[in-house]
Amino acid sequence: MISYARHPIRTKIEDVKPSNLRKTSLSIRKSVTPSRRVARTAESVRFFQRAAPALLRRISEECKRDVLPAPLQPNPKQWPDRGLHAAWIGHSSVLLKIDGFSILTDPVFSTRIGLNLGPLTVGIKRLVEPAASLQELPPVDLLLLSHAHMDHFDLPSLRQLESRRTHVVTAYRTSDLLRRKRYLRVHELGWNDRVRIGPVAIKAFEVAHWGARMRSDVYRGYNGYVLQTERHRIVFGGDTAYTHSFKRLRASRKVDLAIMPIGAYDPWIHVHCNPEQAWRMANDAGAEFVLPVHHQTFELSRESYREPIERILQEAGSAPERICVQQIGQEFHL
Repeated sequence: MISYARHPIRTKIEDVKPSNLRKTSLSIRKSVTPSRRVARTAESVRFFQRAAPALLRRISEECKRDVLPAPLQPNPKQWPDRGLHAAWIGHSSVLLKIDGFSILTDPVFSTRIGLNLGPLTVGIKRLVEPAASLQELPPVDLLLLSHAHMDHFDLPSLRQLESRRTHVVTAYRTSDLLRRKRYLRVHELGWNDRVRIGPVAIKAFEVAHWGARMRSDVYRGYNGYVLQTERHRIVFGGDTAYTHSFKRLRASRKVDLAIMPIGAYDPWIHVHCNPEQAWRMANDAGAEFVLPVHHQTFELSRESYREPIERILQEAGSAPERICVQQIGQEFHL
């Protein structure tokens, strides 16, 4: 969830629709001018001054804790070029390979997520290491970014993934956070916008969340995505509370895999679905298999470490095999 906008659950979803933002925020340009860089730095400093006591207490406590190794390690370089393959790297980071085309969702490989002050990151420490390092990944054709929150849009990780062979698909008015010229191309999508990259047709859809990274940038968008190739259809739910949007994704062609967030709902149920709601939305979309994410990696809320996965398995009832991944590092092949 990590965003440093204050009172996130009070943000009205309808107030930050991309359609509204285009009408009300035309004065905000995509280019990052020196004055905007100064303003953004000043805002970070002001936030740190306000939040420093609590952050420093938490950082002091976390320094005593080791980051545990991932329980499993995938081997994506051995995946064939035909079929649908996936591995949960941690949090909302999933490596996909669809008929030879590789996609990485919301890449977060840093030990800490939060404010980047030069080489220092002030924020929350991981519980578990990524299941694979950036060096162990195959070349990535597409980075798929749902929104600008710091646990989904980790700038140090994105800097390391910069490549002139890699496309980026990101939410409306978030590309200014990237060094765009260092990728092959950056595509900003608002709700219902589409783009085709290689064999994959991508459509952004509305979810129930919010997009502000800091306190004032409420103009930023936030997306879920439908990915479709000739043989496969995948839903990446991004970050969302319960919404009927997934019902509109149902079509005559089934969804092979739905990547759904299941954690950080206690007490943030207004902006994060619980496991039962995630299962319901995946079924609304017509998903055959569900890959649960957004749990077991960072302590973002009050529920216990195992609670989200145990609850969604219980909800799956007599079809637990539809929950195709349960541990960080586990692979799925179709």
